Amino acid sequence: MPKQQIKKSDTSSVQGLLWLFGVILTVQGFGSAITEAGWNTSFGVGGLLRAAHVPEWGTLLVGCAGAALLATAARRHFAKRQAH
Repeated sequence: MPKQQIKKSDTSSVQGLLWLFGVILTVQGFGSAITEAGWNTSFGVGGLLRAAHVPEWGTLLVGCAGAALLATAARRHFAKRQAH
């Protein structure tokens, strides 16, 4: 029985991390792209990417990666609800 509890805890931890990193990357990627376009400045991940001489569309890739993580988290959440 303890093994099932550990496995369930690990699954919920992974699920929580998917949501967390998905939101962070989405906000950092798309938010920085918007501020770059509107106010000619960047923040967070976008600022680091600019310092590393990554093209402007690099922040959009970060935002898309975040959206993909959110989609994966949502799919896993709804699949888990359907299984119960």
